[in-house]
Amino acid sequence: MSVVGHQLPPIFKRGPAPLTRLVFFVTLSLALLVLDLKYHYLELLRQSMATALYPLQRAAFAPVDFLGQIGGYFNDLTRVQDENARLKRKELEAANWLLRQQDLEQENQRLRALLDMKNRQPTPGTLAEILYAGRDPFTRRVIVDKGSQHGIAAGQVAVDEAGVLGQVTRVYPLQSEVTLVTDKNQAVPVKIMRSGLRAVLFGSGGGQLELRFLAANADVQPDDLLVTSGLDGLYQPGLPVAKVARVDRDAAYSFARILCEPVAGVEKHGQILILGLRDAVVLPPPPAEAAEATETRTKPAPGKRGRRRD
Repeated sequence: MSVVGHQLPPIFKRGPAPLTRLVFFVTLSLALLVLDLKYHYLELLRQSMATALYPLQRAAFAPVDFLGQIGGYFNDLTRVQDENARLKRKELEAANWLLRQQDLEQENQRLRALLDMKNRQPTPGTLAEILYAGRDPFTRRVIVDKGSQHGIAAGQVAVDEAGVLGQVTRVYPLQSEVTLVTDKNQAVPVKIMRSGLRAVLFGSGGGQLELRFLAANADVQPDDLLVTSGLDGLYQPGLPVAKVARVDRDAAYSFARILCEPVAGVEKHGQILILGLRDAVVLPPPPAEAAEATETRTKPAPGKRGRRRD
């Protein structure tokens, strides 16, 4: 109970009723929503507040950015050091392989000379750089910066330092289209290095390859290396193509399901080497045809026979 002439403390003063305040703020909120949605009156206010608060945001994120840059620097430094060590180790291994390869080539040449066999001619190559991937998401094709003006022709094989990447399928004057081995319409005749079994390798379209039409009891094992057999006359024999990843054999089916992974950097390459076309092998004619051709060359023409002397 208050005394006459005595004012109540401010803590006991009551403002508008809670329901009145709720109705007022709800009405104000709806009005602001309608004004902003229909007339965009608050857009300038939001832009001004965002501009004014941007320095504060940058200042608040500065420590996080600084720590992130420090972590990225040390990560890059570690990565570069590891890559440098790996490249040095790879260079030493390549030098060792090169020395052994030269010795094997010399020995091979001596054996070929003894067996009177024709030496293989080295295939020339053209270095090309990939410009972009094909526009069709259902195919595996890339566009390179070399075309018919640089001596590129359809059917040439594209490789990298690990193995076969694909084949040139379309040639333009300054560009060419290379279909990768993982394309679903690409097929490569191969053989298994371990057993010598010949087969055909098809692209599955999803970054993998598949050996088809092989019997369920075929001599194929995981990690088998597949190289080109050269039976099609386009691919040089002995080029690495893929490794067997999984072999599924089911007695209910006549053929095994063999999935393979390409050895080349199909999705990681930047520069590739386009090999030249294989030279056509000219077989000697059979002995009968050769004798007939010789007789035809030595036989005089009908109008040029010598006259019989009396």
